[in-house]
Amino acid sequence: MNIHPTAIVSKKAELAGDIEVGAFSIVGDFVRIGRGCKIGSHCLVEGNTSIGDNCRIFSGAVIGSQPQDLKYKGEKSFLEIGNNNIIREYCTFNIGTGEGGKTVVGNDNLFMAYSHVAHDCKVGNDCVLANNGTLAGHVTIDDGAVVGGLVAIHQFVRMGTLSIVGGCSKVVQDIPPYSTCDGHPARVYGLNLVGLRRHKFSRESIAQLNQAFKILFNSGLTPKHALDKIKEQLKPSREISILTDFVKSSQRGISRSCRAGE
Repeated sequence: MNIHPTAIVSKKAELAGDIEVGAFSIVGDFVRIGRGCKIGSHCLVEGNTSIGDNCRIFSGAVIGSQPQDLKYKGEKSFLEIGNNNIIREYCTFNIGTGEGGKTVVGNDNLFMAYSHVAHDCKVGNDCVLANNGTLAGHVTIDDGAVVGGLVAIHQFVRMGTLSIVGGCSKVVQDIPPYSTCDGHPARVYGLNLVGLRRHKFSRESIAQLNQAFKILFNSGLTPKHALDKIKEQLKPSREISILTDFVKSSQRGISRSCRAGE
């Protein structure tokens, strides 16, 4: 264990034997930190926070602080961070709100400088939040999604798997899986072709998703009728099921096409 002499680490914290804690950082009473983690200088890790293995937290990050929620009255709530995450300078991650509330971050994510994960968010695996990406409370980010720089996401919004939102966008409705979105508010521009190809989707799968997107976003049909048409015209597949199930389960409604209203 390599703890800088100026760091303050609670004797109640549970730390793996091979972690590093940099100068002037503080680790609180109820924190658990896994193997191979490196905490930079001037970091604060507090609250009921658990961090998995091989995470890197850079200077100035504040991890496990109280939620920015006026309803919070000091109830016992949690932050869980998985393995192999990179959390860059001055990021802020809050614990959940309400008794037993929980903010959960998966594995292999990159959080660039100043990004914010609010109370009760759920971030999957292999996601990227670019600089100043901001998640309000109860936001869900599915696996492989990319949040552009200076993007603000409204509370209770969900981003589907392998979707991407362009920088400076305002996100107030759910972002469909596999989509590229941008704007104020964010609108669907089409498939995230770069992401699909990087994840080795077959040409057939991409063609099927392209047809589904045309029906869902460019046909002028209501979401219900578009889903019925997709079911009638396209053969079943895992990707089509993920897309249609997402639309059916959306609580805030899905983002509209950039061509809406033309």
